[in-house]
Amino acid sequence: MLVLGRDFSCGNSEKEMGFGSSFWAAYFLLHVLVAPVARGDPLVPALIIFGDSVVDVGNNNNLTTLIKANFLPYGRDFVNHRPTGRFCNGKLATDFTAEYLGFTTYPPAYLSPDATGRSILTGANFASAASGLFDGTAQLYSAISLTRQLSYYRDYQTKVVNMAGKSRADDIFSGAIHLLSAGSSDFIQNYYINPVLRGLYSVDRFSDLLTSSYSSFIQNLYVLGARRIGVTTLPPTGCLPAAITLFGAGSNQCVERLNQDAILFNNKLNSTSRGLVNKLPGLKLVVFDIYQPLLNMIRKPDESGFFESRRACCGTGTLETSLLCNDRSVGTCSNATDYVFWDGFHPSEAANKILAGDLLEQGFDLIS
Repeated sequence: MLVLGRDFSCGNSEKEMGFGSSFWAAYFLLHVLVAPVARGDPLVPALIIFGDSVVDVGNNNNLTTLIKANFLPYGRDFVNHRPTGRFCNGKLATDFTAEYLGFTTYPPAYLSPDATGRSILTGANFASAASGLFDGTAQLYSAISLTRQLSYYRDYQTKVVNMAGKSRADDIFSGAIHLLSAGSSDFIQNYYINPVLRGLYSVDRFSDLLTSSYSSFIQNLYVLGARRIGVTTLPPTGCLPAAITLFGAGSNQCVERLNQDAILFNNKLNSTSRGLVNKLPGLKLVVFDIYQPLLNMIRKPDESGFFESRRACCGTGTLETSLLCNDRSVGTCSNATDYVFWDGFHPSEAANKILAGDLLEQGFDLIS
């Protein structure tokens, strides 16, 4: 079963859902999903996360890499007001997702001391900032490649089998939601700044390379027992504050060329996903559209309760991320809830909460 995001190739891709679908989505949430959570039962046995900085919760903390977020002001609005390695002022969209699914804890970073004992029975997070669908992207920044993340997942499975037994472990793996967020770093932190790659591949061919890697990754997960998988589309990469600064040629507007590249990739992602579902019996695969929800917040921030969508909260709001976003950054805002973006590349906690709600609405089939 495949559930796709919005059709990026159609002219009506920016239209909102009609009243009917929104009403029944709300009805379903209230009457089918809320009841188990109210009883204290998570809707699925575990939440497993792979990908990049959008979902990394601290795996990069102890790596020899410059791409980290384990220092203030990152984490200043998190539950303990301390940096954890999340590229955000507070919670990520996946943190809110874990809460919505009924979990009382967040999947721990697999390389952290928290990922020990029975804590991993309800999931783990293997994501690494600056990783991508293309392993070469992670290698550029000494991050954990998607291939390596999969290797850690195999190691994780062995630990779960040893603790829970083969039968229960298999139920955990098949019932767990596996989420993948990757691709943005491949373009922003590699392709667009790498003349060698641009010489070897057109955007179309590079997108094919990425979707081929994605296809292999999903098939490997399937072989390992995963049956409920969600993958996020690329965001409107041309509207990220740092992307406008780096690639906007002095303009203060979204870089449409980058957005069109994202749309091209997203169409290929949807097409590849359809092929995977046809090939792999019993696979539930949801392609989560984050392109349009985030674009809506950027274009009409006031409708979502935001004041600023061009500049990020941290520093000047035009570029700073990772080490450049620190407690000495001049100009960092005092109230990040007014901002769509926390740093030059990543949404604020307030924006993540909205995105998580949208993902939950799109992901019914992973839960049912």
